[in-house]
Amino acid sequence: MLYFERWKVILIWAVVFVGALFASPNMIPRSVLDSMPNWLPKRQMVLGLDLQGGVYLLYTIDRQDFAQRRLLSLVGDVRNALQQNPRIGYTNLRVQGQSVQLRLRDPSQVAEARRRLEALRNPMNSSVFGGTAVNEFDLNVSDDGAAQFTYAEAGLSRRVGEIAQQSIEVIEQRINQLGTVEPSIQRQGDDGILVEVPGLTDPARLKDLIGQTAQLTFHLVQNQIPASEAEANRKPGVQVLPSKDNPGVAFVVDDAPLLTGQDLSGASSGFDQRSNEPIVSFQLNSAGTSKFGRVTQQNVGRPFAIVLDDKVISAPTIREPILQGTGQISGSFTSQSANDLAILLRAGSLPARLIIDEERTIGPSLGADSIRAGLIASIVATVAIAIFMVACYGLLGFFADLALIANNALMIGILTALGATLTLPGIAGIVLTMGMAVDANVLIYERIREEGKAGNSVIVALDHGFRRAFATIIDSHLTALIAAIALFSLGSGPVRGFAVTLAIGIISTLFTSYLVTRLIVALWARKSRPKALPL
Repeated sequence: MLYFERWKVILIWAVVFVGALFASPNMIPRSVLDSMPNWLPKRQMVLGLDLQGGVYLLYTIDRQDFAQRRLLSLVGDVRNALQQNPRIGYTNLRVQGQSVQLRLRDPSQVAEARRRLEALRNPMNSSVFGGTAVNEFDLNVSDDGAAQFTYAEAGLSRRVGEIAQQSIEVIEQRINQLGTVEPSIQRQGDDGILVEVPGLTDPARLKDLIGQTAQLTFHLVQNQIPASEAEANRKPGVQVLPSKDNPGVAFVVDDAPLLTGQDLSGASSGFDQRSNEPIVSFQLNSAGTSKFGRVTQQNVGRPFAIVLDDKVISAPTIREPILQGTGQISGSFTSQSANDLAILLRAGSLPARLIIDEERTIGPSLGADSIRAGLIASIVATVAIAIFMVACYGLLGFFADLALIANNALMIGILTALGATLTLPGIAGIVLTMGMAVDANVLIYERIREEGKAGNSVIVALDHGFRRAFATIIDSHLTALIAAIALFSLGSGPVRGFAVTLAIGIISTLFTSYLVTRLIVALWARKSRPKALPL
């Protein structure tokens, strides 16, 4: 067990060297790293929210808001389904509470109406592990012609789960376009989304950017009225929406949108060539271009409203058919607000409104204090462990200290190379693995001591100590690794950071405490040929 072939020696030292090489940028100022050759590793460990400050936001999905919006879109789907040839007459199609209701004019068409409406229940795929299929809506069509869609509880829960995943993707795109480094966006429970953005200096802008649903729609305008008359003009088939820039004005628009944000292919901010005011230019995809061209051809002379999150941004009049699929949005924009709106449109709209449940802003000074405390804890732990090992095991304890230094370098190198985010619990994981690193050496050295007391020679005692402690070391590290995997799978946020650091530390300590220590001991024994154990 103390004999190493040359390739094994080279491989062990190569692993330690590469780990130290990837860890070294963390000890070098960024200005120096930028001047170094590109082929050298330059990545530094990413510090988490609690170490460099930033913004912590916990959102939940507004189920009520989503359900109402979804029922409004269902009204349009029902209208289209019943207007297909042969047309089925109906009255009183509207959203009523948590349902969509209508009445057929001719009860003899109930069977055909039921067939058409059945497809709108929106069957949802069951999970990959099986289970019964779920419909988004329940449908009831009575023989007298009354029909009603209601949101199924299971269907709403399934949809909320999908919305959470879609929202995470949209939020990630929005934040990435801010140029922020390493945001953490993850699901929290059934309908929660946790957003952590380390190093951000403008939390208000982040909240505005994330919090806007950014549901862009285009509607034909029926009338422009004073805001005080909004309630009097509410009726089935229309919406009364306030003006974003003029609180005293409201617009009566068609309920069903002409276009939605799904019809956009791109958006960018710029300036109007005539007025030099900030604007947002947009481009429609092929389907949106076709729809918009057809609608504008049929409605020349009518105004249409550009609506963002239920507020009318502008309401230009259609002077001529718009066939190119491009346009611009003007209003009371600043350069930053126009750029933010372009970001929102490019990233896509959130499928539902988000509500802030918890908000924390951590200052950089607090993060610096955490780094200082973590660094002091790491140094104290390393020095205390080194003194303990030398005091208890002499020269072999010193060898264990060398392996501990190699372990720290290897662990930090792996974390840096993987781009893992280091948090305060992660530092705790590093300190914990220091103890685990020498724990394996303690098992080996105690076994060696027992072998020496049994009368074995130095070489035999060393060999048996490493060989017979190996199974125990594997068992202890494997059980700790299982615990780390469980923490990562079931935990979130800081718990996951601790689990990642712990898992990497377990693997690196197994390598250094057994292989590196054994190699150092083997080289020492071969060179000095000891007559007695240095214990």
